[in-house]
Amino acid sequence: MGVFGTDIQREAVCVFEPGRTKHEALDAMVDAISKSGGVSDVEAFRRAVYDREAVMSTGIGQGVAIPHVRLPVIQEPTVGVGISPEGIDFDTLDNEPVHIIVLFAMPSGSQKEYLGLLAQVMVTLKIPGFREKLLECRSCDEVLKVLNEV
Repeated sequence: MGVFGTDIQREAVCVFEPGRTKHEALDAMVDAISKSGGVSDVEAFRRAVYDREAVMSTGIGQGVAIPHVRLPVIQEPTVGVGISPEGIDFDTLDNEPVHIIVLFAMPSGSQKEYLGLLAQVMVTLKIPGFREKLLECRSCDEVLKVLNEV
């Protein structure tokens, strides 16, 4: 079990090239998570992620965004991680670019599990030096190595 309280699959990790927009990054992450096989309707998943962002940006500040959806089309709780060393304009509350995106794709009715994973992610992201280690990563394998160091 990784530092985020769940195993992150290699397919669900994205390292973004400079110049990616918020929607390009979200699209890439939806596609990446969908490759895990736990999503029966990718377009419903994509719409839900966009709808969630339209309500309010999930950019929580300090270079982090945590988009999250709970849907019946998601059979298996899955967490995706996106890294943007250069940063992405995410319409955050602090107007700072986002460097780390943690996307939660959760089945309906998984509120308790979601909150537990969210708490673990938040605690981990506050560990001194952890975010900096993630931002040094330039490949999916490097990201996985950092996420699995326990």
